[in-house]
Amino acid sequence: MTYYIIAGERSGDLHGSNLIRSIRQHDTHAQVRAWGGEQMEAAGATLVKHYRDMAFMGFWEVAKNLGTIRKLMRDCRADVLANRPNVLILIDYAGFNLRMAAWAKLHGIRVFYYISPKVWAWNQRRALKIRANVDRLFVILPFEKTFFSQYDYEVEYVGNPLLDALANHRPNPMVVTQLGGSDKPIIALLPGSRRQEILSILPVMLETTRQFPEYRFVMSTVSNLPDELYDTLLAHYPAVERVSDAAYDVLSVASAALVTSGTATLETALLHVPQVVCYRTSWLSYVIARRLIAVPYISLVNLIVDRPLITELIQNDLTTNRASDELRAILPGGSRRSNVLAGYVDLQQRMGSAGASERTGVAMVAALRQLMTG
Repeated sequence: MTYYIIAGERSGDLHGSNLIRSIRQHDTHAQVRAWGGEQMEAAGATLVKHYRDMAFMGFWEVAKNLGTIRKLMRDCRADVLANRPNVLILIDYAGFNLRMAAWAKLHGIRVFYYISPKVWAWNQRRALKIRANVDRLFVILPFEKTFFSQYDYEVEYVGNPLLDALANHRPNPMVVTQLGGSDKPIIALLPGSRRQEILSILPVMLETTRQFPEYRFVMSTVSNLPDELYDTLLAHYPAVERVSDAAYDVLSVASAALVTSGTATLETALLHVPQVVCYRTSWLSYVIARRLIAVPYISLVNLIVDRPLITELIQNDLTTNRASDELRAILPGGSRRSNVLAGYVDLQQRMGSAGASERTGVAMVAALRQLMTG
């Protein structure tokens, strides 16, 4: 059978790659075409477009790039029609993929969605559009099944693929040896994977490092962004070290972390590293978001445990002084460290066990066969 997968972000590339491997185990003749990244390509997909050409963050940033986004969508639709897959599989990336789902429905193309758009966060009635346009929805957060049931839409909770990624990770001995080269304990810096968030958030993280001379700061960079971007920002912080594409390795030896809001907050929690969540966007995007957001937290960790377990420093709250105070509270001996670590145990129990990619691959192959024969 033929599969066309669209993932518009780095995390989607990771989860898409694991999904492709599972699909190919249960459909040995599977042919996969994809918009994604290196990891999906390595898993056996024919890569059409790289996600770095699709990474626009925030309302204002999307508005500025509408022309580019429209061209990307035209190109994507043309390629899907030219190849006419048995199923279009969408991974997160709501702004683009929800439009693709509606378009595919009009053209008689089956649609599966893996990792639901965060419709529970804002404009919740978009759940009705998903119900209308998506043949099967596979969700990865425990509260999503209950949310969609309010709209009379039965979805499948498959567990979270981050648990798979963590279970499959084997520490790189070269990185670990490098990180073990000092007696100072390590604080991890995870500034994100988009240029815009790095430019707005990393400077505050870097300035915060000056308040902790007794610690060693190690930043995990991403290879899809140019070294020059990091070089410029780190020019006045020679003590801050960096490793590329090694977030798990850094977290495995870290005492605490400063983390840009996103998937990395959940990864950090599942690796049992106390953290401070950082987020800042353009003023206009923030004003719009405040009016639209329907949930009390921005981090997945707090949303899953349904309480403010980890501190979120958002927009004007993201200052060097606040970041320093909150970081100090979760370091060894800090007032909030034991509470955070206990909360992580609760988080793990709520999320369940590894195997999401395998369960999703099996379910998708079976559902597609049923739809094709039914």
